[in-house]
Amino acid sequence: MSSEKIYENPWIKVEEHQVINPAGGKGIYGKVHFKNIAIGIIPLDAQGNTWLVGQHRYVLDEWSWEIPEGGGPIKKNILDSAKRELKEETGLTARKWTQLMKIHLSNSVSDEVGFIFLAEDIREGKSQLEATEADMKVWKLPFRDALDMVLDGKITDGLSIAGILKVKLVLSLESRVTRTVR
Repeated sequence: MSSEKIYENPWIKVEEHQVINPAGGKGIYGKVHFKNIAIGIIPLDAQGNTWLVGQHRYVLDEWSWEIPEGGGPIKKNILDSAKRELKEETGLTARKWTQLMKIHLSNSVSDEVGFIFLAEDIREGKSQLEATEADMKVWKLPFRDALDMVLDGKITDGLSIAGILKVKLVLSLESRVTRTVR
């Protein structure tokens, strides 16, 4: 078994690995190593609204509506990175945070891991966009509309789909528990 670095930049490293496959023969893997953790946040206010961010995604050459998301250093507190991303992209801060899930985004070629949070008890403020986000749009909408966008295929980002569906599931379960307790 051997590996060779093919390419590297501040965000990723691409390696080629010569391996022995499960049948005992020679095989090859291309691995994209991510130097940051992916972080996604679903902000939810008391009225049932959420916020999406829209931007042109260069790699896809498409406009994309997504939950607020970004990256955080691997060795830094994940929640601190989530709070920073939410503030940067939307201007929002939240008093209540719940980690919804850990997710691997493309585990056949990448070691990228993501964490998705639900942010509640929302306070609005001014965003602090980075230069790469200059074309970003922020959209406040009912959570149900964001869910419909997932179900209609209008949101295609993996973190966004997983996070929005998980919030819907959590809210449905909480509603059932509340009805049962009464």
